[in-house]
Amino acid sequence: MPMAVLTFLESIDLTGKVIKPFCTHEGSGMGNSEFDLKNEFPTAIIKKGLAIRGSNVNNADDLIKQWIGED
Repeated sequence: MPMAVLTFLESIDLTGKVIKPFCTHEGSGMGNSEFDLKNEFPTAIIKKGLAIRGSNVNNADDLIKQWIGED
Protein backbone atom coordinates (compact mmCIF):
# COMPACT_ATOMS: atom_id res chain seq x y z
CA MET A 1 0.00 0.00 0.00
CA PRO A 2 1.42 3.43 -0.87
CA MET A 3 2.63 5.33 2.18
CA ALA A 4 0.57 8.39 1.18
CA VAL A 5 -2.60 6.29 1.45
CA LEU A 6 -1.55 4.81 4.79
CA THR A 7 -0.68 8.26 6.18
CA PHE A 8 -4.09 9.59 5.12
CA LEU A 9 -5.94 6.64 6.65
CA GLU A 10 -4.02 7.01 9.91
CA SER A 11 -5.15 10.62 10.17
CA ILE A 12 -8.88 9.80 10.36
CA ASP A 13 -11.07 7.72 12.65
CA LEU A 14 -12.07 4.60 10.73
CA THR A 15 -14.03 2.95 13.56
CA GLY A 16 -16.99 1.17 11.98
CA LYS A 17 -16.17 2.54 8.52
CA VAL A 18 -16.24 0.25 5.48
CA ILE A 19 -13.06 0.16 3.41
CA LYS A 20 -13.12 -1.43 -0.04
CA PRO A 21 -9.54 -1.33 -1.29
CA PHE A 22 -8.80 -1.27 -5.00
CA CYS A 23 -5.77 -0.91 -7.23
CA THR A 24 -4.39 -1.36 -10.69
CA HIS A 25 -1.29 -3.48 -11.15
CA GLU A 26 0.88 -5.28 -13.65
CA GLY A 27 1.28 -8.54 -11.79
CA SER A 28 1.33 -7.96 -8.03
CA GLY A 29 -2.43 -7.90 -7.49
CA MET A 30 -3.51 -6.61 -4.08
CA GLY A 31 -0.27 -7.82 -2.53
CA ASN A 32 -0.67 -7.71 1.26
CA SER A 33 -2.92 -4.64 1.27
CA GLU A 34 -6.06 -6.33 2.62
CA PHE A 35 -4.11 -8.08 5.37
CA ASP A 36 -2.23 -4.88 6.23
CA LEU A 37 -5.46 -2.87 6.41
CA LYS A 38 -7.06 -5.42 8.74
CA ASN A 39 -4.03 -5.33 11.03
CA GLU A 40 -3.59 -1.56 10.94
CA PHE A 41 -7.28 -0.68 11.36
CA PRO A 42 -8.95 -3.45 13.41
CA THR A 43 -12.02 -1.32 14.18
CA ALA A 44 -12.77 -0.74 10.48
CA ILE A 45 -14.71 -3.12 8.26
CA ILE A 46 -12.37 -4.25 5.50
CA LYS A 47 -14.15 -5.73 2.48
CA LYS A 48 -12.67 -7.83 -0.30
CA GLY A 49 -10.50 -5.69 -2.54
CA LEU A 50 -10.44 -5.37 -6.30
CA ALA A 51 -7.19 -5.58 -8.24
CA ILE A 52 -7.34 -4.86 -11.96
CA ARG A 53 -4.42 -5.45 -14.27
CA GLY A 54 -3.50 -2.11 -15.81
CA SER A 55 -3.80 -3.46 -19.34
CA ASN A 56 -7.42 -4.49 -18.59
CA VAL A 57 -8.61 -1.20 -17.07
CA ASN A 58 -10.34 -0.03 -20.26
CA ASN A 59 -12.55 -3.13 -20.22
CA ALA A 60 -13.25 -3.31 -16.48
CA ASP A 61 -16.50 -1.30 -16.20
CA ASP A 62 -18.74 -4.32 -15.58
CA LEU A 63 -16.28 -5.85 -13.12
CA ILE A 64 -16.05 -2.58 -11.17
CA LYS A 65 -19.84 -2.15 -11.07
CA GLN A 66 -20.26 -5.70 -9.80
CA TRP A 67 -17.57 -5.19 -7.12
CA ILE A 68 -19.12 -1.91 -5.96
CA GLY A 69 -22.48 -3.65 -5.53
CA GLU A 70 -21.09 -6.53 -3.46
CA ASP A 71 -21.69 -6.45 0.25
